Amino acid sequence: MYGPGMNRAVSQYRQSGALAEAQVADPHRLIQMLFEGALERIAVAKGAMQQGNVSLKGEKIGKAIDIVESLRAMLDHKHRPELAGNLDALYAYMTRRLLEGNAQNDPEALDEVAKLLREIKAGWDEIPPEERQRKAG
Repeated sequence: MYGPGMNRAVSQYRQSGALAEAQVADPHRLIQMLFEGALERIAVAKGAMQQGNVSLKGEKIGKAIDIVESLRAMLDHKHRPELAGNLDALYAYMTRRLLEGNAQNDPEALDEVAKLLREIKAGWDEIPPEERQRKAG
């Protein structure tokens, strides 16, 4: 489902402070880390929004968008193109909703994106280990 772009994903984690784990993570774990990182940043952004901390809110939403766009860039459109196309559109929608949430101070937009990310992550987490190895090899 995900293809080129792992270097960009590692770069995202260099910036986030989770470099040590990102450098040794297998591709499957790296994607999990990106989902976790996006969700964490959205949660912090929502808290900052509720506290009126505009600069922190903007910073964390920007980083969440970077991660979502990294996930989008890593999609493998050659393997299961319909699924990749659907995820591509969903990630584009999430980016728009995060931008709208930031501009309109709308915590519901952040909640919506977090829910979507959790659903995709749950599917990703359910991939059996033998399938992960087959795709990596």
